Amino acid sequence: MTKLTTACQSLVISAGLAAASLAGAAPKESPDVSADSYAWLEDVTGQQPLDWVKARNATTETELAATPQFKQLESDIRAILDSDAKIPGVEKIGDYYYNFWKDKQHERGLWRRTTLEEYRKDKPRWETVIDLDALNKAEGENWVWHGVDCLRPDYTRCLIALSRGGADADVTREFDLSTKSWVKDGFFRAEAKGALGWIDRDTVYVYTDFGAGSMTSSGYPRVVKEWKRGTPLDQARVVYEGKPTDMYIAALRDHTPGFERDFVSRTLAFYNDELYLRGADGKLAKIDVPNSVSKSVHREWLLLELREPYEAGGRTWPAGSLIATNFDAFIAGKREFTALFTPTERTSLSSYTWTKSHLVLNVLDDVKNRLSVLTPAAGEWKRSEFTGAPTFGTLAVSPVDPDESDAVWLTATDYLTPTTLSLAQIGANPEVLKTMPVFFDASKNVIEQHFATSKDGTRVPYFLVRPKDLKLDGTAPTLLYGYGGFEISLTPAYSGSVGKGWLEKGGVYAVANIRGGGEYGPRWHQAALKANRHKAYEDFAAVAQDLIARKVTSTKHLGIQGGSNGGLLTGNMLTQYPELFGAVVVQVPLLDMKRYSHLLAGASWMAEYGDPDTADWDYIRTFSPYHLFDAKKSYPPALFMTSTRDDRVHPGHARKMAAKMLDAGKDVRYYENIEGGHGGSANNAQAAHMSALAFTFLWNELSGK
Repeated sequence: MTKLTTACQSLVISAGLAAASLAGAAPKESPDVSADSYAWLEDVTGQQPLDWVKARNATTETELAATPQFKQLESDIRAILDSDAKIPGVEKIGDYYYNFWKDKQHERGLWRRTTLEEYRKDKPRWETVIDLDALNKAEGENWVWHGVDCLRPDYTRCLIALSRGGADADVTREFDLSTKSWVKDGFFRAEAKGALGWIDRDTVYVYTDFGAGSMTSSGYPRVVKEWKRGTPLDQARVVYEGKPTDMYIAALRDHTPGFERDFVSRTLAFYNDELYLRGADGKLAKIDVPNSVSKSVHREWLLLELREPYEAGGRTWPAGSLIATNFDAFIAGKREFTALFTPTERTSLSSYTWTKSHLVLNVLDDVKNRLSVLTPAAGEWKRSEFTGAPTFGTLAVSPVDPDESDAVWLTATDYLTPTTLSLAQIGANPEVLKTMPVFFDASKNVIEQHFATSKDGTRVPYFLVRPKDLKLDGTAPTLLYGYGGFEISLTPAYSGSVGKGWLEKGGVYAVANIRGGGEYGPRWHQAALKANRHKAYEDFAAVAQDLIARKVTSTKHLGIQGGSNGGLLTGNMLTQYPELFGAVVVQVPLLDMKRYSHLLAGASWMAEYGDPDTADWDYIRTFSPYHLFDAKKSYPPALFMTSTRDDRVHPGHARKMAAKMLDAGKDVRYYENIEGGHGGSANNAQAAHMSALAFTFLWNELSGK
């Protein structure tokens, strides 16, 4: 299936450069920072900023990490992350099932493979293909796995992406699966944002940093080329060149047997992209639908997921719908669609998955997954239930081999139930293959769903995980988590770290499904864009107030946590609603919303927040925590966490905010991991340490002990 929409529905778009200054980019003209006395902290690897970071890290470590309790928690979380009993998720490549695996002995990981017969066993025999730790030792590097693309149909040659220290920037190297070795003088892409993609064994699409002017103002590729084996990269033929103000340019070949096609994608912003069919003569034909539509092509079908009403074939299809038509007929000018999904006030399309003969729909109904099966036909498609699907929890479906079978992988989980992985043939009961271990005692807890009322009357759902015998006296240490952006939905998931670090201690855990997310489709996302951003924060505050009104907790026992766009959320909670919270954790955040569009990938998010260099600043300033901070006000204790290697959201956001608050005498801690990229950590040891710091800080502040 081709779904080339590079605006990847969140801040987690996979690309980057590991420096504050984007080589080859076409940055916006920077605003004057002379009045910002903390601008020096934006120098990511400068000696003075790093000395400041090390001093702050040491202070935080001394306070939080020196006790036996911390060491035990860190060890417990590390054991969970390193557990050999975790489910090894697999991807079928040719005749084998591949998995990337990290544990205590393999901190950077193994890319390994097995057969389906072996995979069914409790302890499969695995064949190591690439040992990343051994590769790092041999090359003196700190590679982090970024993924693999193997050429169909023989799957002997693969393009493997590796990142230094976990940054978004990566390199691409060619690998021979038949010999399990790197291809000498094979395809190689130097470190930058971008990728290689197979056309055939001797030809690839390449979109990367080709030098000055070849990157967008967001720091992503602006040019895609066709590159022949054995020729210099600078001789690769230009396929498409976008504008400097675009977000991301890419191309790919759909290798589905009998339906081989080439596509070029021009992403202007999140949820704003153009898709082109590339002919054998190199000419491009635009798929003539609105840019807001998510477009995918599978075999003979074109599927459109709508984010605004769309008029075609003599009728108007509502936003949030999924509609289908014959791809070749559409290219020929016909506009006859079939409705596959139409949203209601309480339902939205979470995802869809193709098998060889069927389409599986995954729908959210008040943030609870429901699966159904569609079978293509002339006119209305045949509909049936997904046999044997669980009735509660988060469900995810992915194809085993969409070219060859109707089998799917089905995962099911919730906050208290370890994830299960099943193999399901459409129409038959799923076969449970793997179950994640129990990492914490959940027998004393229960999951509930509640609804808070936001300031404008909107009904806002949230999940609550609490002890069964919870006394509603307002004393329970409670952690509220949120995100609220980029149409990302937060659904229940089992986390051994949250269970061990919070629930098992008797803490209450809540997750808010606020506007800006995707829980109720595009309307839920669009309701909190740009000038309406405040609605996401009002929703989150309403959930906090509901927890207090129900006497689940009280201000001094209520803490919050969020990262990335969720870090912007918690930063605004800290500055706009300080009276509601007893502790705040702000992770890999955006905070200086005047500067955000000039730092790393920030320009790519202006469709979400607005352009601070225009009149948009009039409303953006109302949710810029760095500017909302008032040294005269009281704020709850806060912990800011980021990564030096985060080349997506600049670490300067967290550095500057923490420094400003510290200099004003506020109760602030700061911790910056040297590796890790936007994920915050590059291996399980770092992840365990970061989690233990956050949970220890929150428990210290909220438990009253």
